[in-house]
Amino acid sequence: MVASQQVSAQLRDQLNLPDHDSKRYYLGIGLIYNNSRFQVSQHSSFLQNDSVMVTEPENIGGFGLAGMHTLRISPRFEIRAIFPQLLFAYKNLTYHIKYPDASKNEQTVMTKRVESILLGLPVHLKFRSDRIGNFRVYMFGGAKFEYDLASNSTARKAEDLVKLTKYDFGVEAGIGFNFYFPVFILSPEIKVSNGISNIHSRDVNLKYSSAIDKLNSRMIVFSLIFEG
Repeated sequence: MVASQQVSAQLRDQLNLPDHDSKRYYLGIGLIYNNSRFQVSQHSSFLQNDSVMVTEPENIGGFGLAGMHTLRISPRFEIRAIFPQLLFAYKNLTYHIKYPDASKNEQTVMTKRVESILLGLPVHLKFRSDRIGNFRVYMFGGAKFEYDLASNSTARKAEDLVKLTKYDFGVEAGIGFNFYFPVFILSPEIKVSNGISNIHSRDVNLKYSSAIDKLNSRMIVFSLIFEG
């Protein structure tokens, strides 16, 4: 009995933050890299368009910061709210132009960059594995709400760019890994974040907007999360 207690004490001494699982609520901060693009749905008038022949989305990288608020509801499950989440996201649309307008410096292939500053509130349900020493795996899924702080910028109102709406809703899912250190937990995490709202504010009078019906956001997000 004494030997068993000594072994348990030794194992406990080898654990970093051994009492962390007894916390009901804890905070963290995330450093974020995102890779974003649009999913494009062409408008029904696209086939009759005599100027824009093809519209192609491109993946572009961005970055961000986030605050993590986690509430433990059972040994296996946690609810996590990420607020504030501030993402700087960039998305490109490449257009193939049939009749370029030389007076507007147009070429046969034109790339338009759409910049977004996204203030978001994702909420996730996390499922955690058993802790193995100073390591743990978790999976999560949930929903997000985002407000684009740059949606009314001067560039968006320019004649040759695509306008976006302010609000977006979406779903998210991913996987992460907890590494327990003496004074904090480091959690590398990857998730897929897909918008389900049409964020395109179509204008029939604008060449680069009228060819598109819907734009949905697509994003892969890599995070390094520090918690304590």
